[in-house]
Amino acid sequence: MPQAETYTQIDAILQRLLAGGETTPDEGLWLLNLDDDYLPWMMACADRLRKTFRGDEIEVCAISNVRSGNCSENCSFCAQSGHHKTAAPVYNYISEDQLIAQARRAREWGASDFGVVSKGWGVRGKKEHAQLKNYFEAMSQASDIGRCASLGVLDNETAEQLRGYGLENYHHNLETAESFFDNVCTTHTYQENIETIRIARDAGLRVCSGGILGMGESKAQRIELAVTLRNLGVDSVPLNFLNPQPGTPFGHLEPMSPMDILKCIAVFRFMLPKAEIRIAGGRTFLGDMQSMIFMAGASGVMIGDYLTTKGRQVEDDLQMIDALKLKIRGDTQQRREARQATS
Repeated sequence: MPQAETYTQIDAILQRLLAGGETTPDEGLWLLNLDDDYLPWMMACADRLRKTFRGDEIEVCAISNVRSGNCSENCSFCAQSGHHKTAAPVYNYISEDQLIAQARRAREWGASDFGVVSKGWGVRGKKEHAQLKNYFEAMSQASDIGRCASLGVLDNETAEQLRGYGLENYHHNLETAESFFDNVCTTHTYQENIETIRIARDAGLRVCSGGILGMGESKAQRIELAVTLRNLGVDSVPLNFLNPQPGTPFGHLEPMSPMDILKCIAVFRFMLPKAEIRIAGGRTFLGDMQSMIFMAGASGVMIGDYLTTKGRQVEDDLQMIDALKLKIRGDTQQRREARQATS
């Protein structure tokens, strides 16, 4: 296709989305396969979609790895799996005091949601329920930060119980396309992932679900993941980029390039124009181009450390957000002044 026609086609997709239409899977794959020379134009269109549907406020979130290591699942990307030999830390549930200190610090950073992340297949046994109940009750009393959790697959009873403890948001990644999932994990099924999303929503929880790119999946499978999320009506989509961990089956893979990461963000914005697209693990592979995630269509970001890897310095992220003249959703003048006083 001649260059002028390519630009015209990208613009046509943009105008259709602005009018309430959709990007077809074939169009999404076409966009992913475009030469990098078209990336600035794609990003400009994705940025317009972000501003149109999400505005200039971005959502900031943070997480706590409340229990680490010896996980029963065999996810090929994860250093916490008991099936792999890695240097990941191993510990049982952290104390409520530790969790509250982390949640309060995240709120000071401007985070609207704080995730309690625990390895494993799901919530099992009375002790785990009691611990989670203590966590969410303590969080609700100590901070106005949103209470989120990532605890594995759910059944209806557990979802209702968690909501009763004070949980508000549930995070459960699909991880990848269904056609690639058996390469990623075999200790639970893709259908269990999908059912967990439906169960969490039926229980009245806000649902956050995305995946990890760069695990060896094809470009078509990246689009397949985006379409699945769209069909499920997921409106909060975290995008991660594989950080290969030594000792895992995916530890030998090469990290994605900055250009590929930005192109994927832009195309996911084309596929999910109204969704909250937040960038999480693997963001550091962008290097000096991290600020471009918002120009590529992202509307949210996870700050602080991840599960078993360090994140970027929070102060650098906050300075980046200020420099871009973006606003953190739900932030207050008092909180901004307090950050400036300690910076």
